[in-house]
Amino acid sequence: MYSIIFLTVTAFICCLILTPLVRRLSQRIGALDLPNATRKLHASPIPRTGGIAIAGAYLLALGLLAVAPLKGAMKIDVPIIIALLPAAGVVFATGLMDDFMGLSAWEKLFGQIGASCLAYWGGVHVIGFGGFQAEGWWSLPLTVFWLVACANAFNLIDGVDGLATGIGLFATFTTLAAALLQNNIALAMAMAPLLGALLAFLRYNFNPASIFLGDCGSLTIGFLLGCAGAVWSQKSATILGMTAPLLALAVPLLDTSIAVVRRFLRHQPIFGADRGHVHHKLLDRGFSPRVVVLVLYGFCGLAATFSLLQTATNDRFSPVLLVLFCAAVWIGIQFLGYIEFDAARRIVMGGAFRKFLSAHISVGDYEKRMSAALKPEEYWSVLRDASRALGFAEITMEMNGVSYHDAGPDGTLSPEEFAQCAHITIPLPGGAAVSFRYRVGAAMQRAIAMTTLIESMRTKLEAAEAASGDAGVQHIIKPEIAKSVEGAN
Repeated sequence: MYSIIFLTVTAFICCLILTPLVRRLSQRIGALDLPNATRKLHASPIPRTGGIAIAGAYLLALGLLAVAPLKGAMKIDVPIIIALLPAAGVVFATGLMDDFMGLSAWEKLFGQIGASCLAYWGGVHVIGFGGFQAEGWWSLPLTVFWLVACANAFNLIDGVDGLATGIGLFATFTTLAAALLQNNIALAMAMAPLLGALLAFLRYNFNPASIFLGDCGSLTIGFLLGCAGAVWSQKSATILGMTAPLLALAVPLLDTSIAVVRRFLRHQPIFGADRGHVHHKLLDRGFSPRVVVLVLYGFCGLAATFSLLQTATNDRFSPVLLVLFCAAVWIGIQFLGYIEFDAARRIVMGGAFRKFLSAHISVGDYEKRMSAALKPEEYWSVLRDASRALGFAEITMEMNGVSYHDAGPDGTLSPEEFAQCAHITIPLPGGAAVSFRYRVGAAMQRAIAMTTLIESMRTKLEAAEAASGDAGVQHIIKPEIAKSVEGAN
């Protein structure tokens, strides 16, 4: 216990001294985070190398304990610390290069994967979750995924003064407390200097911040906490294994998961930046930056309580705790008002997804026929049959000066019905075109399915046009008749 107290206090004092020095050096060399009008709303340029102070304080605390003649203190020969330092060093160097030179998302990911492999070979293994065990080599990709996710989660949530530092402080304290409950002294000693360093750094990083963590700080903190969570789960007696560490890191991991799903639903780059993170949504609701941070601190405190209760009760109340926590998460997401999830829910629960899938399945057979078509009449036969199957009010095709028209199984529409129909026209190579009408009350998913079929027709016509080298499809597909089929439009 003397060693843990010594490490915490020493790291606190070292970081309290180092942070102003690092801040001054960053200002001199121009390592500053510049404000902009979208995501970075601080008033003036802020140094972004706070991770240097935290890493320096962490190493100094360990070094002083190794040489200090402290009565009752343990020597620094703990395997987990020795295993973590090289891997954490790779992550820190990756973040530092990004802070100074700028790295692409894939370059940062490569560094994180390399560090995760180092940590795995050093003994940091994710061995299962929720009662499922990762046997053999499956533990390696699971460990890499977990560590990369934790590192990036803290990097992504570092968007408001003091947020990532405070969340890291809560998670570190939770992990340290769990280590003491498990009598895991090695893990406690690994977390103690991080706790002290983060507590001191928050003095300079809380709103209004005079220094930021930077990637070298946020990536390293997330990576270390991910490693600690894996070690925590290895020593856990509960069947749920990784659940307690997941709860301790709930806020950054949830924010990252939400960001990935949002960007997927919006068809946006997964690694892209936006203003849709949890803290951005709270800011958009009118909360001040300080209130946003304090609200998320409160949620971290709730998650930490659930995590420690699960560890202390040895799985007796885990199902109840998980249900309560999931309920709190659901309420929070509803409060934030993500329109992507609301739209997805309406599509899935309202039956629109099934209608969309059914329409595409029915069009699949017509796509096979379209791939075998060679003449205009054959193209028209496929489009007409698909239009009738999907319940369209009208379809017309123009090709090589010939007009093809079908009014659907119900015959010609009345003027009132005709006026209420939506109309879509799709141009094709060689001056050809297909247009169709559908009633406003009909499912839009059917129109999307039809456009998919017409696009396959376009692809085939373009390929034939390119192969012939001529200017138009009329040289590729010669009409046998020069009159309208089934009535001109």
